[in-house]
Amino acid sequence: MPRGIPNAKRDESALRYTSFHVPLAPNPKHVGSTYLKSDSQSLWARNAVRVHRTRNVLDETGAATPTETRRGAKVIVLHPGSRFLRIGRASDVTPLTVPNVIARKQTAPVPPQKYLPGISRPREDRRRSTPSITPPTGDEYAVNIASDDPFDAKVAAITVSLRDRMRFYKLRVTTNAAGVATAFNEQFKPEKIPAENDPFHVDWITSSDEPYLVGEKALRLANPEEMGYAVRWPIYGGNFNTRDYPSPQFILSDIEAILRESLRLKDIEPSMYKEYSVVLVIPDYYDRLYVESLSRLLLIDMGFKQICAQQESLAATYGAGISNACVVDMGAVKTSIACVDDGMVIADTRMVLSMGGNDITEFLYVLLEKIGFPYSDCELARSYDWSVMEELKARLCTLAEGDVALNLYDFSVRRPGKQTEKYGLRAYDEIILAPMCLFEPRVIEFEQKRAGMRFLMRAPDMAEEMVEQSADKFSERYTQAMMISTQHLFPVLPPPITLDHAPPMATPPLQTPATTEGQSLAVTPQPLASGSATTPVTPAAEGTPTPANGAKEVKDEDIEMADAIPKGKDDSAEPDKEKAPDEKGSFDKGKGKEIDKPLEVIDVDELDTKALTAPAVPAQAHHPPIPVSMAYGAFNIDVSFEASKLPLDVAIFNSARAAGGDEKIRKYLQAVLVIGGTALVPGMAHALESRLQAIATPLVPNMEKVQIIPPPKDVDPRVLAWKGAAVLGKMDGVADLWVTPADWEIFGMRALKERCFYL
Repeated sequence: MPRGIPNAKRDESALRYTSFHVPLAPNPKHVGSTYLKSDSQSLWARNAVRVHRTRNVLDETGAATPTETRRGAKVIVLHPGSRFLRIGRASDVTPLTVPNVIARKQTAPVPPQKYLPGISRPREDRRRSTPSITPPTGDEYAVNIASDDPFDAKVAAITVSLRDRMRFYKLRVTTNAAGVATAFNEQFKPEKIPAENDPFHVDWITSSDEPYLVGEKALRLANPEEMGYAVRWPIYGGNFNTRDYPSPQFILSDIEAILRESLRLKDIEPSMYKEYSVVLVIPDYYDRLYVESLSRLLLIDMGFKQICAQQESLAATYGAGISNACVVDMGAVKTSIACVDDGMVIADTRMVLSMGGNDITEFLYVLLEKIGFPYSDCELARSYDWSVMEELKARLCTLAEGDVALNLYDFSVRRPGKQTEKYGLRAYDEIILAPMCLFEPRVIEFEQKRAGMRFLMRAPDMAEEMVEQSADKFSERYTQAMMISTQHLFPVLPPPITLDHAPPMATPPLQTPATTEGQSLAVTPQPLASGSATTPVTPAAEGTPTPANGAKEVKDEDIEMADAIPKGKDDSAEPDKEKAPDEKGSFDKGKGKEIDKPLEVIDVDELDTKALTAPAVPAQAHHPPIPVSMAYGAFNIDVSFEASKLPLDVAIFNSARAAGGDEKIRKYLQAVLVIGGTALVPGMAHALESRLQAIATPLVPNMEKVQIIPPPKDVDPRVLAWKGAAVLGKMDGVADLWVTPADWEIFGMRALKERCFYL
């Protein structure tokens, strides 16, 4: 730079996409005007005054006399899910439940449907009629692995936890139950039932010229590939299903078609949309593009009068009639957890687990195959075969140890072009091992479940880019509960970071740093494998075994640390072995449940003994707090994905712990509200209570009994969130939350952010 020219100062204005200098906002103390100094001068207040004046004029002239209708009759409540769409008027008692699926006719050849497995599979030579464990020779509660197959080792580890609970409750174990069940299932021949004698006969669609079929009609297609129909599910896990769609516009087109057909079933035609308001139920841990796209679809494309967005957990508390709770929504694909405090979702307590009812269904199918499932032609990619497994899951699965017995079941298979076949089935502990995968998710292949999913980046909004701080974007990407759950993946001694490269952060001083926004959404995370010299690091990478003794040392050290240091999920998985032996072997839980080598499971009792007799770590060996000035890109770890691998009980405890101190933990663990279709599994409440009690009792002082709040009487937990949103739609206070198409045209996504305080 030539002499005499001073160094140019860096332009730190918020308008980052231009070199034009933006002057600072004027100091309001030096301005004599009262413009925009009160809420009454905002656009929302002026719109409300204008509407009030218009209503008064119409009332005086008598031009528009409103007809007496039920409260909420002009409000549509919309709750889209991965498997079902629940839609109806706010005045309805129950919603219309429609399968959230569409079949579109295509001119190009339709490839055959393939099922994407989310559960580990045994080797080809051990798929059918080969039980994972052999009968015990001495102790009836002992578990002997039948082979060196990694799948058998994982199933045996879950069986160890089940046998410990049965030992605690003094329940007998039927020896050689798997062999008896396999012998019966292999020789069973189905009984054919004529169509006239079948009360649940299905009318299959063999030919159709419709451009698309929605809901039940799409599932009744006899052979969609030969008929030229492509069957797709537009929503997956609280977001758009980018795996099966080439573009987001295609997804929104299918969602609109499903909504229009569903509204026709409620006698609401497109010409009537401008008279109806919509309450949209969105996930707690939402994607902003998802909310923005659905809002634009409802307001601009479909032309509804106004919309209001509502989070699932808050809607569930409305439906249950309580103000404080830890809401656990167990759906088909994901399980979301969030704590609600006096009508407000605590953002830092939100967690999403990548497991749900579909994993139970698939795991049940794999387990039944191991004992010679008599319906050998079952293919989960076909809709009618999936419905057979769904029916078996609803009838067989339980989490009550007392229901485990060598029982005889029957089920019917209805296939297009064939007579109904009635099968018999004998099963033993498969009915309880399947739902136990929520607490022992070692059999779930998380990497496979998100294979092919793409991240949709929305176009940057210049107004938001100028106003928002970068720290706000990162803080909304990760929650404190996720940080606590993945704390063990970060090195103890972080690399030195200079202040010049560190972005500004508005996070608590003990919050673990996360990755950058782009890295947080990468499809393939690279967990850091380097560790400290004092404490072993246990990265939860897929297929990477972690020493059990090392995990126990981390766990013990975390328990003895001071209260100021947030504990990782290892310590929260510490079982109370005297009170609830069901947590035996849960030292594997804190490692993300990714144990693929059979060595981790063969000597479970031996490893438990070694871990219990390990020398105590000195209390002064504390983890140094990670400085807040550290860059988000210092560790290449996908925090939200790694946190989604947690066991259900550990995730609930970490969510409650993110709300605050011990008092908050006690408060929310005594009000756990379980909703969703998976909550219908018998024994779910007791299974959660006992496991949460075992975690919380040694870690939380003066911890009383954990309580699972049942839904109100005669209310299906699957529709509880919809019912709560319907309550909001009938309240007078919802008038302050509506966003009209005119507001959307002016503000865009900012309209929802200003009207809904959680966005």
